[in-house]
Amino acid sequence: MHARVSTIEGSPDRVDEGTALIRSKILPELEHVDGFAGVLSLADRVTGRSLTITLWETEDALRASEERANAMRSSAATDLGATADPSVERFEVTLSEMRQPAHA
Repeated sequence: MHARVSTIEGSPDRVDEGTALIRSKILPELEHVDGFAGVLSLADRVTGRSLTITLWETEDALRASEERANAMRSSAATDLGATADPSVERFEVTLSEMRQPAHA
């Protein structure tokens, strides 16, 4: 599995808006891309910095999605009033373990 980490520096006041954008616009589009395996969205509510990690079944799938990912990232940064150009890094996933919290 492989991952793309996109970082956007934005306003702390727009963290919820960014999450909603990922949920309503970006995720539905990603679900139609071959090899897409999941997404994590992380945000610092103090600084407004957010990281979106997309997971891909193979390195080839990650690479094949680059053009589409670049367009989505650029659009999201514009929509959210990013204070700098977004950055992107790519990694091999060497461990993946996710647990859902128990509901009270």
